[in-house]
Amino acid sequence: MESIKAMIWGPDPAVQLRKCNQLIRKNTRELDRHIQQLRGLESKTKSLILTTSKSRSANSAAQTRIIARELVRIRRQSSRLITSKAQLQSVGMQVNEAFSVRKIEGSIRTSTGVMRDVNSLVRLPELTGTMRELSMELVKAGIIEEMVADSLPDDVEMEDDEVEEEVEKALREVMGGTVVAAPAAPVSPEKGIEEEEDQDTLDDMRERLEMLKS
Repeated sequence: MESIKAMIWGPDPAVQLRKCNQLIRKNTRELDRHIQQLRGLESKTKSLILTTSKSRSANSAAQTRIIARELVRIRRQSSRLITSKAQLQSVGMQVNEAFSVRKIEGSIRTSTGVMRDVNSLVRLPELTGTMRELSMELVKAGIIEEMVADSLPDDVEMEDDEVEEEVEKALREVMGGTVVAAPAAPVSPEKGIEEEEDQDTLDDMRERLEMLKS
């Protein structure tokens, strides 16, 4: 019955709005889940920094800084998702406003603001599927135009000096002002073994972060 009415009179605005809001809430819950996971991972990483810094191994300083770099990556990811949640909430408000205006004026206006935010959110690995579903509903409603793939530039990686500055800041915070000095280039014959251990630690922390994106 509803499909027949939609064919004759067009989509029911109330149904469209309800579907959009359901998808927005679904995406918000997904972001909340990932943010909570990152907070847990951040807490574990801080503990690992403290544990590694107290180790008596020859390469503990190098390992501690490697883990601190991963802490910086985790915090950047968390910050990005928090910003994305704010964008999603903005989309929700603009969508509801657009449907309210439609009741008064009898037509809906395309929103460049919603288009920009949706274009950004649809590229999040955590939301790709559900955001595409939302974007299709917004296109049907006339709030945005057809999505353009890769319309936004990729995230720019931090420069090395920026990373090191963040690492220093993170170490001061976690270790109460005591910063682990960056180790000088090792000259011992065990250099290759130490570098391999450092890389194993780094790979382990990166794997944990990547698991949250999958």
